[in-house]
Amino acid sequence: MKVITIAANDLRRLLRWRGNLFFLFVLPMLIILLLGAAFGGSQKARIGVFERDRGPLAQQFITTLANRSSTQLIHYQSSSSLQTAVARGDVDAGLVIPAGYDNLLEHGQSVTLGYFNRPNSVAQQLRPTVQSVAADQSRTIAAAQVLERQLNLTFAVALARANAVVARVPRVQAVLTAPDGSPYAVTTGRFQQGASTELVLFIFFTSLTGAAFMIETRRLGIARRILSTPTSTRTIVVGQLLGRLAVALAQALIIVLGSMLFFGVTWGNPLGTAAVILSFCLVGTGAAVLVGSLCQTEEQARPVAFLLGLGLAALGGSMAPLEVFPATARAIAHITPHAWANDAFSKLLKHGGDLISVLPQIGVLLGFAVLATTVAVWRLRHALTA
Repeated sequence: MKVITIAANDLRRLLRWRGNLFFLFVLPMLIILLLGAAFGGSQKARIGVFERDRGPLAQQFITTLANRSSTQLIHYQSSSSLQTAVARGDVDAGLVIPAGYDNLLEHGQSVTLGYFNRPNSVAQQLRPTVQSVAADQSRTIAAAQVLERQLNLTFAVALARANAVVARVPRVQAVLTAPDGSPYAVTTGRFQQGASTELVLFIFFTSLTGAAFMIETRRLGIARRILSTPTSTRTIVVGQLLGRLAVALAQALIIVLGSMLFFGVTWGNPLGTAAVILSFCLVGTGAAVLVGSLCQTEEQARPVAFLLGLGLAALGGSMAPLEVFPATARAIAHITPHAWANDAFSKLLKHGGDLISVLPQIGVLLGFAVLATTVAVWRLRHALTA
C-alpha cells in the first residue's frame, strides 16, 4: 500500500502543475501536426495541373497520368495559382498543358509541357513519371499518323485504332514484396510516423525531466522522514520506480489517445504496440531513476535530462527517420533504445507487423531496462541511506 501511495504521489505532483499540461499534451500534438503537415500525406506524390487546352489528347494525357498508382492530380485555374501552390508545398510539382496541344500533335509538331517542381527527392522522381506518360502518348500518336497516311484515314479514326492496339499490348507489372515473397504492406497515414517517433521522444524526455521530483524528495528530507517510520528502503525504491513508470505510461497514454482522437492515427496491432510502449516505458523508468539518484540538485538534473532526452532522440531516429541515415550512422544509432523502439513501430505501423515480429526489438528494450534499473536501484539505495 505504501508503495502505491509513493507512486501515486509522484503522478499527482506531475499533473498538479498546469505548465506540465503543455509539455504532456499540447506540445506533442503540435509537433505531430507539424510533422504530418510537412512530411506526411498519402503515398501518392501530388502534381498540380493547369490545362490551357482541354482537347481529347490533352485529356487523355491527364487521365493516364492520374491513373498512375504513385500520383495524385490536383487541378488549378491559373498558372500563377499553380506556381504559388508549388512554392508553398501544397503540391510537389506543377504541370502546364499548353494551348494548342491537340492541334500541334495532330499535325506532327512537337509540344513543350510546362513543368516545375520543388527541390526535393519526391519532385525529382515525378519528372520521369511525366516524361514516361508523354513518351507513351507520343508513340501512340506516331502510330496513328502512320495509319492516317497509309490507309487514308482521318486522324481521329487512326488514333482510335492505335489506342485499341495499345490496349491489347501486354505490359510488365512490378510488384513490391517482402524478402519472403509476402505482400509488402504499407499502412502509414499522414500523421502516423510523426506520432510514433514523438511518442518515443516524449516518453523518455518526460521520464527524465521528472527525475527532479526524486531529488526534491531527498533534498526536503521527505525520504528521511519516511524511513523514520516502519518503512523499508526497498519500499521507497519500489515506490519511486512505480512512480516513474506511472509518469511514463501517462505520457504514452496521452499521446496515443490524443493522436487517435485528433489525427486519426491507427497504432497497428494492439498487443505489439502495447508491448513496445511498456518496454520503452520501463527503459524511461530506469533512466529517470538513475539520473535522479546520481544528481544532487534539481539544477544539475534538468540540463542532464535535456541533453540525454533530446540527444538520444536525435541519434535514435526520433527527429529524422532512420531510413535517411547512412549505414554507419544507422548502426551507431542502435546504441540507443530509441532506435530499437522506432524500428519496432516501423514494423507495426508501416508494414502491418504483429507482436511476434517485434519480439527482437522488445527483447533489446527490456535489456536496456534491466541494465538501467539495476544500476539505478543500487545507486538510489546508496543515496537514500547515505
